[in-house]
Amino acid sequence: MTSTGPAPDDLPARLRRTLELVYSVEGVVAARVWQCAGRIAVGVRGGVATSPGSLLHRVQFAVAGLKEPEEDWDFGILEDAG
Repeated sequence: MTSTGPAPDDLPARLRRTLELVYSVEGVVAARVWQCAGRIAVGVRGGVATSPGSLLHRVQFAVAGLKEPEEDWDFGILEDAG
């Protein structure tokens, strides 16, 4: 499942909450979340003045409480579409 704006109501509650937390991180301008068995992947794009490493760290911290035992989370920077 993916999103590049506010979390749609038709997303599962956990993914919707993930997107809400990611978008609450200062500097995040776009986000996508993918889910498959035992794995969540989060991709973010930051503003011009945002350090990618710092942004990923803040996003990881923001969603840490959502991780379930035996589940893998991956984080990365989204490429510009242009």
